[in-house]
Amino acid sequence: MNTVNLKINNIPVVAPEGATILEAAHLAGIRIPTLCYLKEINAIGACRICVCEVKGARGLAAACVMPVNEGMEVFTNTPALQKYRRTTLELILSTHRTDCLSCSRSTDCELQQLCREYGVDMNRFGRKDQGYHTDSSMPHLIRDNSKCILCRRCVAVCQKTQYAGVIETCERGFDTHIASAFDMPLSETACVACGQCTAVCPTSALRERDDTDKVWAALNDPTKTVIVGPAPSVRAQLGECFGMPIGTNVEGKMVAALRRLGFDRVFDVDTAADVTIMEEGTELLHRLKEGGPLPLITSCSPGWIKFCEHYYPEFVENLSSCKSPQQMFGALVKTYYAQKEGLDPKNIVVVSVMPCTAKKYEIGRDGQSAVGLPDVDISITTRELGDMLHRAGVMLPELPDEEFDPVFGVASGAGHIFGATGGVMEAALRTVAEIVTGKELERPEFREVRGIEDIKEAEYDLAGTKVKVAVTSGLANAAKLLDRIKNGEAEYHFVEVMACPGGCVNGGGQPHQSGDVRNFTDLRSLRAAALYREDEAMTLRKSHENPVVKEIYAEYLGEPGSHLAHHILHTHYVKRGLYGKN
Repeated sequence: MNTVNLKINNIPVVAPEGATILEAAHLAGIRIPTLCYLKEINAIGACRICVCEVKGARGLAAACVMPVNEGMEVFTNTPALQKYRRTTLELILSTHRTDCLSCSRSTDCELQQLCREYGVDMNRFGRKDQGYHTDSSMPHLIRDNSKCILCRRCVAVCQKTQYAGVIETCERGFDTHIASAFDMPLSETACVACGQCTAVCPTSALRERDDTDKVWAALNDPTKTVIVGPAPSVRAQLGECFGMPIGTNVEGKMVAALRRLGFDRVFDVDTAADVTIMEEGTELLHRLKEGGPLPLITSCSPGWIKFCEHYYPEFVENLSSCKSPQQMFGALVKTYYAQKEGLDPKNIVVVSVMPCTAKKYEIGRDGQSAVGLPDVDISITTRELGDMLHRAGVMLPELPDEEFDPVFGVASGAGHIFGATGGVMEAALRTVAEIVTGKELERPEFREVRGIEDIKEAEYDLAGTKVKVAVTSGLANAAKLLDRIKNGEAEYHFVEVMACPGGCVNGGGQPHQSGDVRNFTDLRSLRAAALYREDEAMTLRKSHENPVVKEIYAEYLGEPGSHLAHHILHTHYVKRGLYGKN
């Protein structure tokens, strides 16, 4: 690797050739502030917060886009730069609604942090109300342009990472704002509800719809049995809400925390993930043997499902008819568990804790009501659970480890890895391989489908049957994969797609991490590693060996793919247009 020598604040620095000033400074332990920059997503030098002085250069250089060169001398924190950044921040505040004390991002806002660091005068330029309305037309988020700073991160992630591109920079000059085409509500666009825009927004201009008041109300209703179930990846991210290291698995503490909030039962959605494998694996084997649209494509990610319905409706028949683990969990609670415990489903409130804002959309879809009631009543994000715990004074890091309640308290390692890209595929392969071959696997790992590469491919020989598989995450990557299949350039039997890059561990509802962290930390791999470590430490690592799953089929469902299983655990999809009501 070729390198260049330069000085930053008179400190000698060696950086890779082609690196930016921002990257070189990070190598030297120097932080240059940013607002608009996100590595590999948004490098436009628009916010002007990262500008630096370069000796001999005319004007100021944007550190996020300016490459280093041999002998360069850079200054990142001169009095003139501090004054420049302070003025820029004060100008941003002149059109920013500053109700910081009641804002959902207070103390977690990148703009607020920089204003504090630079000691801004928030009233220096007065305040101009742009008259923006709030778009609350979708069930998963609130879009509030009065909090927007025009960093364009949301536009970049929606277009480049997620393909959808349903928001864009509109108008010019002082009237510039972020909006959908013709200022349409998001509900009239092909928004897929993935929430990646909320994950990268540095302020609260984009935030998930807060459903915690509904949970508080249910918890305080003595006529209701309130049951909660966290998704696989939540245990590997919730600790971040309390300042714990990225990738810390807090499963036992999470269970203890949920009990302290007052939930009547604390179950594990990972148990339902194991049921999903039984149904989806059976569906794959049926299509391989009896015929049916191939490749079979996974249906666990509601953002991906909605994307397919809008942008690739010709693949709707390829989607597995299985409900997601969230919806299977709710359906089984209101059928099997309700009967087992003698509970009236009408008096059960099922709350899911998800890494995903699209789950808020999913609970209201048609075909998600096994007993004529919503399978899941309320879906909250990891962030919302963190907020609830803070409000209730629950000190998660200080809690002892506790175990989930029976019946839905036992999950396999295969269920746990659902939260990482490739996890659903690997879990399915563990079960399908043993069913087809009739032999126990020498090792349960299928490492070929792990990792954060854009598209992963593998071929396995299962008792003479060649099974070709592919895994992808991020909807722009999904579009590339589907185009290859559509054009006859690739052929698979089984495909896993997750809407969010890296899978659920990087979902739109996971704890916020600032640009400073996102630009220099591999969040996806660190978070996924926690799930793989949990899997590797277990003796129960295959869905079909889960004793609770066996019991559910023996006592209630009969067998995977049965008529009752189809009624309770399967659903349908629709072909949607790009515009009109979602």
